[in-house]
Amino acid sequence: MKAYIALTKPRVLELLLVSTVPVMFLAEGGLPDLWLVLATVIGGAMSAGSAAAFNMYLDRDIDAHMHRTENRPLVTGEVTPRGALIFSWTLAVVSTVWLWQTTNWLAATLSAVAIFFYVVIYTMILKRRTEQNIVWGGIAGCFPVLIGWSAVTGSLDWPAFILFVLVFLWTPPHYWPLSMKYKDDYEDVDVPMLGVTRHASQVGLQVILYAWATIACSLLLIPVADMGLVYSVSAVVFGGWFIYESHRLYNRAVRGTEPRPMRVFHASITYLTLIFVAVAIDPLLPF
Repeated sequence: MKAYIALTKPRVLELLLVSTVPVMFLAEGGLPDLWLVLATVIGGAMSAGSAAAFNMYLDRDIDAHMHRTENRPLVTGEVTPRGALIFSWTLAVVSTVWLWQTTNWLAATLSAVAIFFYVVIYTMILKRRTEQNIVWGGIAGCFPVLIGWSAVTGSLDWPAFILFVLVFLWTPPHYWPLSMKYKDDYEDVDVPMLGVTRHASQVGLQVILYAWATIACSLLLIPVADMGLVYSVSAVVFGGWFIYESHRLYNRAVRGTEPRPMRVFHASITYLTLIFVAVAIDPLLPF
């Protein structure tokens, strides 16, 4: 059971759910129905777990040659390819039916599209062909925002789209530092991550540009969703910190010193978590 849980990439799963639940608070304008939140979390977890398991099944050939992934269940033999494929399809079908029955058809459809995008568009088409793989493939990770909003409202609106774009812009500066850290791994298996195809200073510059774009997008939510003081201050303060870490990475790369990309990687996770916590808290307060 532990091996099958590992197929769902639990750490990535946590991050996806962080962007789902707070949006439900924003969509409701306060505290949403707790059963609806639980149902959406369960369905979203199964959906994201399905996409991750499909990804491990399709990438098992390169995972065996990368230090970062050499202990994954399909590489160690704890799970057979056939078992992983059955598990992936089961989660995909059950998650879609679950969301359809407990939330609405729109949330279920968006969930199915997210699985398709991550498995087919990113893993099968983009990942091994272009350095822009994580930019466009990262769209799959933006869908939890739309799923959370649609689960509450049964529709989509501008605040949901702004947060969708925020996660889209955040994904490259989150993942590219990781590709710098594991540059040799990706190079050995011919996966053209930006950290492989570009010099560290060029990657650092791209991280800066996307970080600034992410913060600008986060500020758009203030007038569009009539956000209050908590979110507004959080967007400026935490955004400023994220930008600082991005510039620090670039400056170290330009000077030829160790860029320490994992600082930006971990900072990006903390930034997104804090921003979405602010999204959840803001509608609960009168200011």
